Amino acid sequence: MTKSELIAKLATRFPQLVAKDADYAVKMVLDAMSEALAHGDRIEIRGFGSFALNYRPPRVGRNPKSGEQVHVPEKFVPHFKAGKELRERVDIIE
Repeated sequence: MTKSELIAKLATRFPQLVAKDADYAVKMVLDAMSEALAHGDRIEIRGFGSFALNYRPPRVGRNPKSGEQVHVPEKFVPHFKAGKELRERVDIIE
């Protein structure tokens, strides 16, 4: 599902919500989640899952084209872990 599909689904499910307001609501939620992760916070949505940051230490990699060694700096990457309810619901789908 894309962001625009989510907005359209919200607008059809809640007729009192104008598509513009649904767009604003989705954007605000995603912006708040991005800000929380940018500040190093963890996000937990019960029944859905949690978002956290994983630390990747610095390492020496290789340029695949030339084979020369390249220093890859440390970084934090977002990580999603599905909650129990979501895992169970997805497991049913074949």
